[in-house]
Amino acid sequence: MSKGAETREAILDTATRLARTVGLGGITIGTLAASAELSKSGLYAHFKSKESLQLQVLEHGRGRFTREVLAPALAAPRGEPRVRALFDAWLKWDSQDGGCLFVAASSELDDQPGPVRDAVVRCQQDWFDSLTMVLRTAVTEGYFRADVDPEQLAFDANGVMLSYHMSNRLLGDPKAAERARHAFEELLNKAR
Repeated sequence: MSKGAETREAILDTATRLARTVGLGGITIGTLAASAELSKSGLYAHFKSKESLQLQVLEHGRGRFTREVLAPALAAPRGEPRVRALFDAWLKWDSQDGGCLFVAASSELDDQPGPVRDAVVRCQQDWFDSLTMVLRTAVTEGYFRADVDPEQLAFDANGVMLSYHMSNRLLGDPKAAERARHAFEELLNKAR
């Protein structure tokens, strides 16, 4: 990787961490320059606009999510082991400082039309589709009943994850992870 590419990667890592705590709207060339200890003019050359910065942060975050959550889970054996690996990886992802970038961005941008919201929608739809696919495979492999609707199960599992995010991040519930794991186990038990 070239020095320029390494610098860009480091800037996007900083921007992604910042977005997890201040939101996409809270990231500006100025706030990022201060956090990354770089000049505004240097950052402007990379991103040109706040919208471009936000879109690149989402794409960078998506790549990290794929590497840290999806890829390890997809390496697990098909069926329920993969479902569990995906849930565990997502909980670990959301437990980082600031929680899940995409959950936060979804709440922040749900009523703000435009390219950044559209990118968040695509990220969330891809996540839901991936979750549904993993659950559909678990049904096909015989881990869950044949009459289980994978889309409904994905909706319910995603609901557990969103509840965990709120309980952990907003409410500071020390039992949030325990409660999420219990709710997830109940979903799996009902699906068997």
